[in-house]
Amino acid sequence: MDGAGVSTERNMVMGTYPTKDGRWSYLHCNFPNHRAAALSVLGVNEDRDEVTKAVAKWDAFDLEEAIIEARGAGGMVRSMEEWAIHPQAAAIASLPLMDIVKIADSPPEPLPDGSRPLSGVRVLDLTRVLAGPTCARTLAEHGADVMKITAGHLPNIGYQEYDTGHGKLNATLDLRDGRQMETLRGLVRQTDVFSQGYRPGTLGGRGLSPEELAELRPGIVYISLSAFSHEGPWASRRGFDTVVQTVSGITQRQGELFPGAIPGPQFYPVSAIDYLTGYLMAFGGIVALNKRIHEGGSWLVRISLAQVGRWLVSQGEIPETQLKDVAAEFTPEEIASWLMVSETPMGNLGHLSPVIGLSESAPRWSRPSVPLGYHDPVWPVRSK
Repeated sequence: MDGAGVSTERNMVMGTYPTKDGRWSYLHCNFPNHRAAALSVLGVNEDRDEVTKAVAKWDAFDLEEAIIEARGAGGMVRSMEEWAIHPQAAAIASLPLMDIVKIADSPPEPLPDGSRPLSGVRVLDLTRVLAGPTCARTLAEHGADVMKITAGHLPNIGYQEYDTGHGKLNATLDLRDGRQMETLRGLVRQTDVFSQGYRPGTLGGRGLSPEELAELRPGIVYISLSAFSHEGPWASRRGFDTVVQTVSGITQRQGELFPGAIPGPQFYPVSAIDYLTGYLMAFGGIVALNKRIHEGGSWLVRISLAQVGRWLVSQGEIPETQLKDVAAEFTPEEIASWLMVSETPMGNLGHLSPVIGLSESAPRWSRPSVPLGYHDPVWPVRSK
């Protein structure tokens, strides 16, 4: 921002720790409520040394269960072999990578007129962190009018909003308030795509299930993201990219292949599951819009981080011999060629340009990233 780096540091107590039974446990502590849950279970202050000593008194599985019971997020580091026989892994294995399901009938509906693939398509983005926001950002790249909806009481990771906010309007609505809920329902009546990342059933309790929105807005495309899918014993469990890596064996395998200075599990160097999931969500949404053009109907696009993680692992491993000629770092010239600068209300933001190049309709963002709640919750005139 304005030539200065944006801090991307994670909370000091977030990470993996050795446990009493010789295993490892991961604590996800970026959100204040999840951090508070972990510290409450451990009975310590926000200090890494204290947390290390406290975790060492627990067996990994017992700590995993206690943190989940306290409404926190984290997990026991498992091997891929252990995960393969877990009931949740079996539930996920029975699912495709992504579901695109017709949930109600309505007449075929063409896309709005415009010069770009998604010109005039309206998208409500009720997601947080990376995967869901990346979906909506990707749709905005191709001309969609995207409005992110959040609320003041919901925690957020500020620096990620710079990365995922390109192309979006940004408004706040507290869905606990009846009047503000009606404002959201009014937006839904005029939208094409509704993307949400709450745990399965959460929004249904507020009258915002796929079936209810299909009644409110026939022809809607409802994109639903969860951590561990809508099936299995962990369907309602909180989770993030790093949690999925932890419990499914990825971090243990990474630690074996790319050991760190301190032996133990290692995460992917990038949030690969998050970003892959976001791009797949956008692809699924576009496929569903195309189905609406030709078949009509309201459509549910359903995906989870765990399904994408399973698919990613299924692609196999690259022998180290194939990596010997790969540079360890990108050159400054390479990085500069991928960047652009956008004028935002916060200053001049240097960031990655749209990755895909198209000859006839080059992806671009028509709006810069803005602070949360910057806009009123009102749809503008559809873009052309």
